[in-house]
Amino acid sequence: MNHAADDLRAWLPIRVWPHDGAWTVDWCHFGNQALHEPFFYDSVERALHRPFNQACRRRTDMQALLDWHSRSPGIAPTAFIFHASRCGSTLAARMLSRLDSHTVLSEPSPLDSALRAHYRDPASAEHQEAWVRALLGAYGQRRLGTERALVVKLDAWNIFELPLLRRCFPGTPWLFLYRDPLEIAVSHLHAPGRHMVPGLIGPSPLAMPIEQGAALPRSEFIARTLGNLLASGLEQCRRHGGLAVNYDELPQAVTGRLAPLFALDAQAAASTLAGAQHHAKRPGEVFEQDRERKRLAADDAMRQQIEQWAQRPYAALEALRAEQRSQAVPAV
Repeated sequence: MNHAADDLRAWLPIRVWPHDGAWTVDWCHFGNQALHEPFFYDSVERALHRPFNQACRRRTDMQALLDWHSRSPGIAPTAFIFHASRCGSTLAARMLSRLDSHTVLSEPSPLDSALRAHYRDPASAEHQEAWVRALLGAYGQRRLGTERALVVKLDAWNIFELPLLRRCFPGTPWLFLYRDPLEIAVSHLHAPGRHMVPGLIGPSPLAMPIEQGAALPRSEFIARTLGNLLASGLEQCRRHGGLAVNYDELPQAVTGRLAPLFALDAQAAASTLAGAQHHAKRPGEVFEQDRERKRLAADDAMRQQIEQWAQRPYAALEALRAEQRSQAVPAV
C-alpha cells in the first residue's frame, strides 16, 4: 500500500479519508493532463475515464504522501483565493488556468478533507500541517515542465481554516472575494450550494446544528449562513492581511491590482483576460451580467433577512476594501 519508493509526479491525490483506522490517499494518474476544467472534480472525472485509470488504481497511506513530499516538494502555493460563494471566484480561477505557467486548483476535495480532519478525528490535529503541505506539494509538481505558480481556490467554508493554512504557508498572499449578499442569496435560493443545505457540508464552524437549520425558513438559513461567511472573511482579512475584493472589480482586477499576487506579467495578463468572455462554470456559453436579474428576483422576505444577517459584515468589508485601496496595502 505504501509505494514509498515510487515516483508520483504523474499522479494526483483525488481523495483523502479515514479507512480502517488510518487516513488514506486515493491517487489518479493525470500524466500531462492540465487542470483546465472549472472545478477539480471535473478534472478528476475526465482523468478517471482514461483507460489506464479504469484498469489501474492506486491507494497509499498518508506516510507515502509525506515521503513523496520530502523527495519532491513541488511548487509552493503562489496565492490562495477565499470567497463567499457565487461571487466570481470560479471566473478568476478559470482566467488563470489558461496559463501553462499556472497550476490552478479549484476547490480540491482532498484539501478540504485535510483542513477539516480534526473535526472528524481529533487525533489528526497534530498531523494536519504536514498533510496540507504534502498535499499541495503533490499538486504543485511540474508535470508539464512549464509551471512556475500554484493558485489554490478553496471551498467557501474553508475561510474558517485559514489560520491553519497560514501556519503552513505564512508567506503566501491571499484574498477574500465577495459580492452584494442579496445577489449571492438569490443564487443559492434557486440553486443551493452544499453549505446552503442544512447538514450537507459536515463538521464546520459554518454549519448549524441540523435540527436548527432545518427549522428555519430557507431565506433565513441562507442569510444567516452568508452573514457568517462574510463576517469570518472580514475578521480573517483584518487579522491575517488578506485583500478584500468585490465581484464588481472583476475581471479587470485579476490583471490589475491582483496581478502581483498572481505572479502575472504583461503577456500573461493579456492571455487571462481572454478567459473572461465566457461563463466560468459553463465554458461553452458567453458570459452575461446577471446582477439586475438577481436583484429583481429577491422577494421582501429575502431582503429583510439579508438586511438583518449579512448587510453589516458586507458594509464593513467594503469599508476595509476602500481603506486597502487608498493605502495601496501590499498583498502579504
